[in-house]
Amino acid sequence: MVSVPLPSAPVRSQNPLLQFCRQQPLGALSLVMILTMVFSGIFAELVAPYDPLTIDFGSMLSRPGWEHWAGTDAFGRDIFSRMIYGARTALVIGFLSSFIGSTAGAIVGATSAYFGGKVDAIIQRFVDMMLSFPLIVLALVVVAVLGKSPVFGIDVNLIFAIAIPIIPNVSRIVRAAALSVRNMPYIDAARAAGYSHLRIVCRHMAPNLAAPYLIMLTAYIAQAILLEASLSFLGLGVTEPTPAWGLMLSGNASDFFREAPWMILFPGVAISISVFSFSLFGDALRDWLDPKFKV
Repeated sequence: MVSVPLPSAPVRSQNPLLQFCRQQPLGALSLVMILTMVFSGIFAELVAPYDPLTIDFGSMLSRPGWEHWAGTDAFGRDIFSRMIYGARTALVIGFLSSFIGSTAGAIVGATSAYFGGKVDAIIQRFVDMMLSFPLIVLALVVVAVLGKSPVFGIDVNLIFAIAIPIIPNVSRIVRAAALSVRNMPYIDAARAAGYSHLRIVCRHMAPNLAAPYLIMLTAYIAQAILLEASLSFLGLGVTEPTPAWGLMLSGNASDFFREAPWMILFPGVAISISVFSFSLFGDALRDWLDPKFKV
């Protein structure tokens, strides 16, 4: 008697977001924190209980309470409201800096790996020269050279000053991934078919480089937020009266840290949580996208 196998039920493809949340619970938690920060930044006018620029000398250095959840600063401005608006500043500068730096770094790394030879050697020497400087030092040099160019309260030159130090780090990671793709048979077939270099890189190499690019893009948002806060603290980043977490830690906050420690505590916690969330999400995204880490 021959047994006839029964047709198996069709396997439903699981939602990628649900799959990510199930496999990476810490990454899902960090994603919730990131989305909360994004929501607060976008709808800051609706979420913030006070205007972050309103000065109230009658409420100067008020302790945290029901009226002011995080207290007030030396000018009577509500710290909680300034933190919410500061999330918008941190996200805009952090995302744009990371996007520009990661995209430019991916282009440099893919170009260096694809052409190889002298082109690769020349590009990598420039990359080595940029990598010899720490991120904060290179950002300080760039922002000092470019100066300040505020547009809608955001310093455009500050974004480029943070993006430029990201380029060499991303280019190295993307170059390593592109070197393993360059000698694949389908790349040789594309060359033999007479396709242009641009088409080969964009249509055949870029899809295989998307995973490391997305991981580096997410991870360097945390670095960009931390760099923006550091430069603003040193007086080279965002300037008054724009609400920014790093700016809230400088100036009067350091003068009144004994009488009003909440002026330093709450902005510092906001920076730590945001950097931790993006770093944790980047690690979870790497584990989820990289097949070597999958069980």
